[in-house]
Amino acid sequence: MRSRNESVVQVRGLGKRYGDAVAVDGLTFDVPPGVVTAFLGRNGAGKSTTLRLVLGLDRPTSGSAHVGGRAYADLPTPLRTVGSLLDSAAAHPGRTARDHLRWLAASNCIPARRVADVLDLVDLAAVAGRRVRGLSLGMRQRLGIAGALLGDPPVLLLDEPTNGLDAEGIRWLRTFLRDLAREGRTVLVSSHLMGEVELTADHLLVIDRGRLLADTPLRDLLAGSAGHLLRVRSPRAGQLRDLLVADGATVTTAEDGALLVSGLPAERVSAVAAGSGVPLLELAAVERSLEDAFLALTAAGGAA
Repeated sequence: MRSRNESVVQVRGLGKRYGDAVAVDGLTFDVPPGVVTAFLGRNGAGKSTTLRLVLGLDRPTSGSAHVGGRAYADLPTPLRTVGSLLDSAAAHPGRTARDHLRWLAASNCIPARRVADVLDLVDLAAVAGRRVRGLSLGMRQRLGIAGALLGDPPVLLLDEPTNGLDAEGIRWLRTFLRDLAREGRTVLVSSHLMGEVELTADHLLVIDRGRLLADTPLRDLLAGSAGHLLRVRSPRAGQLRDLLVADGATVTTAEDGALLVSGLPAERVSAVAAGSGVPLLELAAVERSLEDAFLALTAAGGAA
């Protein structure tokens, strides 16, 4: 049984500059085992660069990244500790899927019998003898996931693992990642599919322009977003709108005629309506999606 600390990803003051451009700006966070952590950010936010720094593929300008207290370059058999997927096109196109995994296994002292196991896990056994160039994008993605799992590692770092997968494949991956986390593994997944992250992740790391904006449980971010927007319906919507605006609210009108109110708590909206004898048919908090919360967070620079 591995210790809990052995599989913790630790990033401290991590920075990366390319000339005058800052790609990663002083990131500090931990990725613990037992949960699926999603790494979110807009294109160019620094997600892939951060993963490359953790995996020793780039040198940091400042700070450090460790897995269980050790730099990736110091791990004697890296695939037994960290499984990663950064680019599904990394496999040699002339090799068969099976031979690609055999080569990875031999390079990390992993028993060859493990190759058949991971091919079964990712549902590629039937095409194991096909050359990589002949595989579909989704199959190549599954092959990349198989490579990440080859050493049965306690840590998985996956960059956009759903890329190229069909709906069935995405559902399979979602369940699979959650099962791996329940086994006590550390799972960090970079993704731009907000709806999928909302169904899969337990914890979020949000970055923008290389800076960390949020390190929070998913439920806390969504709960923090709830209640900022109210849905209000009234048979005298026009009058109520004017009253609420005069009281300092921001009010827009939904397609069905309901008022969407921000800037006032529900109790104040109810009091304003009652004070003018305006009946209310509905007064409810709008539960924002992860996409709404993410856009608000990045727009505010972390003050959502």
